[in-house]
Amino acid sequence: MDSDHDDEGPAHYSSPPCFMHDPELRAPLSDWTDVKRWRKAERERLIAARLAVSADARTAMSQRISESLDAVIGDVAGRVVSLYWPFRGEPDLRPWMASVNERGGRTALPVVIEKGRPLVFRAYTPGDRLEKGVWNIPIPAEGDPVLPDIVISPIVGIDPGQYRLGYGGGFFDRTLAAMPFKPLVIGVGYELQRIATIYPQPHDIPMDRVVTGTFKA
Repeated sequence: MDSDHDDEGPAHYSSPPCFMHDPELRAPLSDWTDVKRWRKAERERLIAARLAVSADARTAMSQRISESLDAVIGDVAGRVVSLYWPFRGEPDLRPWMASVNERGGRTALPVVIEKGRPLVFRAYTPGDRLEKGVWNIPIPAEGDPVLPDIVISPIVGIDPGQYRLGYGGGFFDRTLAAMPFKPLVIGVGYELQRIATIYPQPHDIPMDRVVTGTFKA
């Protein structure tokens, strides 16, 4: 899911967003075109940095993130947890997904139905049949739509305000805004993805928690 609507036109704001929450930012970007250009470049840089980490190191970090999620969430029995299929070096939480089901929870994966529309969460248990979705990411071939109590969302970047830099499709904010209740939203990633700011816009929704395998957030 994505935290920024980079593929859409500029929004109209009643007041300019504040970018000065980091004292090191001497010339904050205020023009949407500049923010969009900056986000694109920063996204590419962060993904390259993530992919440069060895597979063994990513596996170890994914395990620590799983342990941290257990500490943050607690008992998963009777709760619906939406996760994701790992893409381009994202933390691989599929073993943890299996453990959620073993402990009495239910799991789901997000599905892109159409550009510009909210995601649908489809029930998924490891072993269920998958098919290729957007970007060839596997999605459940069947499965009832569900409303998750907890949404685990991978980050490309994260700033001190818990604002998440995603892939630019705007699905994340659109989906949360359409839900009838607010789930617990947890961003997951690596420490190297922490940045000074994403230049948050009024449509950006911050994470409730961020887990990077440490307990810093």
